[in-house]
Amino acid sequence: MAKIKKEKPNYIWKDRKRILGMPLTFIRYRMSEDRLFFETGLFNLRGEEILLYRIRDISVTISFWQRLSGVGTVTVDSTDKSAPSLAMRNIKHPKEVKELIHKQVEKAKIAYRVRYTEMMGEIGPGGHAPGGMVDMDGDGIPDMLEFE
Repeated sequence: MAKIKKEKPNYIWKDRKRILGMPLTFIRYRMSEDRLFFETGLFNLRGEEILLYRIRDISVTISFWQRLSGVGTVTVDSTDKSAPSLAMRNIKHPKEVKELIHKQVEKAKIAYRVRYTEMMGEIGPGGHAPGGMVDMDGDGIPDMLEFE
């Protein structure tokens, strides 16, 4: 049987969820050059990862109580199917972490030659496009503009 060589990613940043500013939880966040990792658990581990080039938006929120503890929440929205939104709660230096993630996301998009374009007038709930047009098949093109 062949041995599998374990390669550990080189982490650029890592932290864990904090309580009153202290790392007392079993929720860990890590970032390598091309992925963002989320891991939780002590005995039963559950892990998730998001490819950086799939990240669409990054935001920071810092509540009053978080400000007192010196932490904040960085939320990452992505096109990843299993983790479309990841809220990294109660991490140290949330504004700096947001900027670090942003820089790595831009590097990853350039490295993988990924370019996102934003759609104007996306289809809303119920298949309705702006202007009252209907898109029943959900392909993004209003039905009255499709040819049969």
